[in-house]
Amino acid sequence: MVSFRFPRTARVREKSDFDRIFEHGRRVALPVLALHFQLGQAPARLGLAVSRKVDPHAVGRNRIKRILRDHFRHCRDRLAPGDYVLVARPEAARRTPAQLRDAFDQLLRRAGALPLPTPAGTMPADRPDGDCPPGASPPSH
Repeated sequence: MVSFRFPRTARVREKSDFDRIFEHGRRVALPVLALHFQLGQAPARLGLAVSRKVDPHAVGRNRIKRILRDHFRHCRDRLAPGDYVLVARPEAARRTPAQLRDAFDQLLRRAGALPLPTPAGTMPADRPDGDCPPGASPPSH
């Protein structure tokens, strides 16, 4: 059975880790989000940066973080090992949850951390659940 928990070990928490990823990692970006990442050996970890420039209200910033954190939990087992830091941009406050999840998936694919979706009409080789569908959780095995 696949666990969708989000333990402390799956989080980038230390300032030194954020600094290392920002300084030595790579970056891919969209108008909504930027993804800083450094691939490594340890299981995938997520860090989030959502400033008051994105939304002056804490409830808006927390909404963005909650959506992205939840999506990461469901995709974590398929991600390449390494550290990922998502930086929200002001446009993120105006996006729906499905649009935020889609932007996150696009960034992960561009970073090479999430396999490309299986083309229509073919059977997936090693993932029966395909890509992380927006708004849905992968089936438990």
